Amino acid sequence: MAKDGDGTESGSGPAAAGTRRAPAGAAVLREDKTAAIRAAVFEELAAVGFARMSIEGIARRAGVGKTAVYRRWRSKLHLVLDVVAAVAAAGLPAPDTGSLRGDVRTVLEVAARALRHPMASQIIPDLLAEAARSPELAAALKTALHDSQQGVAAAVVARAVERGELPPDVDPQLALDLLTGPLYWRLLVVRDEVPAGYLDALAGSVTAALGAD
Repeated sequence: MAKDGDGTESGSGPAAAGTRRAPAGAAVLREDKTAAIRAAVFEELAAVGFARMSIEGIARRAGVGKTAVYRRWRSKLHLVLDVVAAVAAAGLPAPDTGSLRGDVRTVLEVAARALRHPMASQIIPDLLAEAARSPELAAALKTALHDSQQGVAAAVVARAVERGELPPDVDPQLALDLLTGPLYWRLLVVRDEVPAGYLDALAGSVTAALGAD
């Protein structure tokens, strides 16, 4: 039996005579295995953290051989960088509810749901600590956690200005800080619950702080 580039056995002999042999190298990397490895990275990060994470552990969790991982990424850092970049690229579009308060409330709801997820609550603080020792990881996290959300905040502010709800000189960076800072502090630093009515009250405070009419 022959094996493809990911170590999967392929047919040979008369039964396979009518099939074309897959080319060797990167062209035969299977998307299902790539997806399984990326999912395993999140699970492994949540379970053991970046420092203790290993290619062996990722491969075992993904149900592939180490070779399948190394064929795609040369180290665990590059694997994590790729996964973080993919998360950033899949950022959510800015809400358009028709009002600033509605947009802010929606952003807060989505952010709270994401930060309450068990994996996020373990992975984000761990990667931020590791980023202090890795400029590459720090840059990737900035893109994933800041730059992608900056676009959302800018769009929310721009729409509110167009509707006359905000003055034109509102700083989108300030909006982002007000939107994300309280939730990050509450859910990931203090690790407290979000009580009923909290997001509504926070939405009102954010819109007032931005100078909404």
